[in-house]
Amino acid sequence: MSELIPLNIYKILQSRAYTVVIVGTDEKKFAIYAEPHVGSYMQLQLAKAEEPRPTTFALIEHLLDGIGGKILQVVITDVQETTYFARLFVQQPQEAVRLILEMDARPSDCLILALHHKTPIFCTREVLTKTIAVAE
Repeated sequence: MSELIPLNIYKILQSRAYTVVIVGTDEKKFAIYAEPHVGSYMQLQLAKAEEPRPTTFALIEHLLDGIGGKILQVVITDVQETTYFARLFVQQPQEAVRLILEMDARPSDCLILALHHKTPIFCTREVLTKTIAVAE
């Protein structure tokens, strides 16, 4: 994998039709579009609010707890037109071995999990170069 660039989440904009998450570095920010419910989940994570009923992310939490897993990082690995691709890295203890699971995941799901777990978010240098910068 190429050089990883640390990202921050700067804004979460929500409408009835979609959510826009502005991520990036101090030098360049870009938009990731997602379904409208993603913004609601992200706001819950930022506010540390109780969810009114179990969510998919609560299920993921229970699965991680069950395997003793810990989310290590999120990496946005590619962008094709306006579609982003991401990988989720989860550490699972295996006796004396450090097993790291790497799996494909939607960037929007990864961002929610990263917020909840206070996990670092990265993108590759190529992704940062290919993205279209947004003005603030």
